[in-house]
Amino acid sequence: MSRSERSAPVSDPREPGEPRLLPDLLAQSARRSPESVALDFMGRSMSYAGLAARVERVARALQDLGLAPGDRMCLCLPNTSYFVILYFAVLRAGGIVVAMNPLYTEREMGHVLADSGARLLAVPDDRDIHAKASAAAGAAGVRRIIVCPIAAALPPIKGIAYRFLARRSILRVPNDEFHLPYRMLERATGRPADRARDPGDVAVLQYTGGTTGVPKGAMLTHASLIANALQMRDHDRGLPSTPERVIGVLPMFHVFALTTVLNYSILTGAEIVLLPRFELDSFLKTMARTRPHRLFAVPTLIGKLNEHIGPHTPGFKRLRCCISGGAPLPPEMLAQFERHTGIVLSEGYGLSEASPIVASNSLTEKGRVGSVGRPFPRTTIELRDLDDLSRTVPAGAAGEVWVSGPQVMRGYWNRPEESAEVLRDGFLRTGDVGRFDADGFLFLVDRIKDLILCGGYNVYPRVIEDALYEHEDVLEVTVIGVPDPYRGEAPKAFVRKRPGSAATADDLRAFLTSRISKIEMPRDIEFRDELPKTLIGKLSKKELRGD
Repeated sequence: MSRSERSAPVSDPREPGEPRLLPDLLAQSARRSPESVALDFMGRSMSYAGLAARVERVARALQDLGLAPGDRMCLCLPNTSYFVILYFAVLRAGGIVVAMNPLYTEREMGHVLADSGARLLAVPDDRDIHAKASAAAGAAGVRRIIVCPIAAALPPIKGIAYRFLARRSILRVPNDEFHLPYRMLERATGRPADRARDPGDVAVLQYTGGTTGVPKGAMLTHASLIANALQMRDHDRGLPSTPERVIGVLPMFHVFALTTVLNYSILTGAEIVLLPRFELDSFLKTMARTRPHRLFAVPTLIGKLNEHIGPHTPGFKRLRCCISGGAPLPPEMLAQFERHTGIVLSEGYGLSEASPIVASNSLTEKGRVGSVGRPFPRTTIELRDLDDLSRTVPAGAAGEVWVSGPQVMRGYWNRPEESAEVLRDGFLRTGDVGRFDADGFLFLVDRIKDLILCGGYNVYPRVIEDALYEHEDVLEVTVIGVPDPYRGEAPKAFVRKRPGSAATADDLRAFLTSRISKIEMPRDIEFRDELPKTLIGKLSKKELRGD
């Protein structure tokens, strides 16, 4: 059965006067409200006019550095004003943004940089992050590293305190041709050259496991990302239309925050309150100081807040809505948050390949418990028969979720065969299994992919498995996701050791420390004499999951 809020998909999401390219979002808001606050980073604010001016200078500097149309620049940055400026500057210069998690290991960074062919890389002036990124960049052929000083982005007093307290971790920028201090970019003069760009051109490479667990770049175009922001605006019709203040604690290197916190806020002229990461005390103080109207969260964050907030916690009374995504939201966690705050907590559903939102519950009315809501505006969702993908299934029956809409990616970067596998007949195969109820609410009941949704992050079992296989005492290994009360899911590894090996679970975790990130570290490692296999001898996960 096919469900959609519109009877026919719309091929072009834009109406006359709507933005064509992502930099148009900023240009239009800067013209409408030049003195309005665009960014607040730890108390240091920047107006829309100031942000737009900086983007123009930095875009010119990037062109002077040789960034040509279609060239890739990797942003390995936490949520700071640098990320926002460089994001729009790369796009204004005609380039493509590659967003990368600063917590990645050197190996993971190397894969993203080499696969994307990034020419430039931006990193914070953190010694540990720089050490990993610079080593990976050298091997991947990156030409220049832009170093962004955190203290300079803070209010003056906080900047002084940061330089003192974090002095041992702050990088002294090497004086060589490979590195460039960020301040040099803002010294550029003249406006950037206008590059011929089309809304269908790739704007962002968002790395995801896709259907195989091997990270690959989803090609998100200007049109697809703008479409999702416009779809959000249509979905929000029941809320006040006045400019809002949005707290941005989710990382913008993840597409959930990139669309909801950054693109949508700039489209609507909202103020973005940036936090570099989630730390409970800092988050609560920022909520009390800024009193935001909108919060985007993952279940891990919601669960943590439930332990510490109540009906009178400062900063929550002005919230108009809160949206949870990135992982399944336990019903009790949702109910507890709503009791504490008195606002509706809306759960949605999306994936990197769809920019990312494809369905959501109402932002003003209580949704169906356990449902991810109805299809987004101008989005068609079909449930295909698991045994015959040419057929759809009726309401109440489970099927594979197929999505069609203007927010769907163009394909995977340099992977035509895998692109053809997931993009069929104008639809995106999600690899998820769901069912519709009689009123068109979508319920996700299973995942075809082995992807583990861990605290809002994608964790790929193969990455962990490949790392464990490097240990000399590991003969076979399978990694699955298991329920976790805090993160939603957590990785668990099943290992068959070499006979006579004395390796312990702690030994294997110590071995993994330099090979995978903390979020990927298995919560449990269980040793077994034999691991289940299929009839043709492949390791099987379904017996371990209890399927």
